[in-house]
Amino acid sequence: MKISSDHILTTHVGSLPRSAAVADILIRKDQEQPYDAAEFASVIRTGVADIVARQMDVGIDVVSDGETSKVGYSTYVKDRLTGFGGDHTPKPNLDIAPYPEFRKRMVAFMGAQSFRRTCCIGPVALKNLDAVQIDVDNLKAALAGKPSLEGFLNAASPGVVASFQPNQYYPTHEVYIEAVTSALQPEYEAIAGAGLVLQVDCPDLAMSRHTGFQDLSDAEFLARAELHVEALNQALTNVPREQIRIHICWGNYEGPHDHDIALETVMPVIRKLKAGAIAFEHANPRHEHEWTVWRDSKLPDDTVLIPGVLDSSTNYVEHPELVAQRIERFAGFVGRERVIAGTDCGFGTFVRYSKVDPEITFKKLKAMSDGADIATRRLWG
Repeated sequence: MKISSDHILTTHVGSLPRSAAVADILIRKDQEQPYDAAEFASVIRTGVADIVARQMDVGIDVVSDGETSKVGYSTYVKDRLTGFGGDHTPKPNLDIAPYPEFRKRMVAFMGAQSFRRTCCIGPVALKNLDAVQIDVDNLKAALAGKPSLEGFLNAASPGVVASFQPNQYYPTHEVYIEAVTSALQPEYEAIAGAGLVLQVDCPDLAMSRHTGFQDLSDAEFLARAELHVEALNQALTNVPREQIRIHICWGNYEGPHDHDIALETVMPVIRKLKAGAIAFEHANPRHEHEWTVWRDSKLPDDTVLIPGVLDSSTNYVEHPELVAQRIERFAGFVGRERVIAGTDCGFGTFVRYSKVDPEITFKKLKAMSDGADIATRRLWG
């Protein structure tokens, strides 16, 4: 993982707006409609090259493939692992359940996308590593000749897979997690083995308390989160800590979020993660105050923090000065070298599901880069 000794680096959580061509062919594939495999490969390869170029243009230092090949950050596993099928309609999130009119508007908006929500209905196992190898090859090709950029690829955590794809097959949640962990481990190792940074997405450690695991008590949820961290750490046994970054969030949607579990409550679990860096929400009005929890968290002295300095669910473009202030807040207690500017969440967590206009997304990312430049001048003089 790149560490800078002379300026504030910038990155984001991973997913970015997909072009119309990419979205169309991803949805055809996801809905099991006819599509041409050669066309799919070409569209995705071009999409990755284009999205890396866009990131470079707005000054992002640590870039991803935009999750271009994936219909969703947590649901893509049904294409790479066995055992998933059927359909699943989740309960409303606890924070929006009391507001039927608001839910109708959200459903109307969500109707713009059509990704499938499946369940675990059989034994979970790796199909093959072809898809992740294609992701690796496409990103490395896009990075060729750009030595100033570092690349990362996202992968779902075992816990978020279980949160989005409920178990209808295994006798217990523990057995289900064990199977998913074994199936995902080769993907983690393939990404790291290619020399890329691995980002594991772990909203199951926070968001799932009021979404997929909302029927649990706080104590039961924390016990489940502990199980998920133990499983993930086992899957990361062969991946160097400095190549691992973990993303924590409470859900990338505009809503009350007044049922979000407190960071202070889950921090003892987060501290147990094998992670060289942690990316987390900080820019939105429900979690910005929690910077003090990170200050007091007693993380390892070399852990890099990637606070969200951009809100990913609003079309407001943050002022670069505000971005700089948010960066400096964390640099003040972990040191300037251990802060990378990031975003609260992705801007394209699922195909055609984003509150932020694609072009405004890149204007926001440019504001982050400009804010990092301001912070750099003040922190390094």
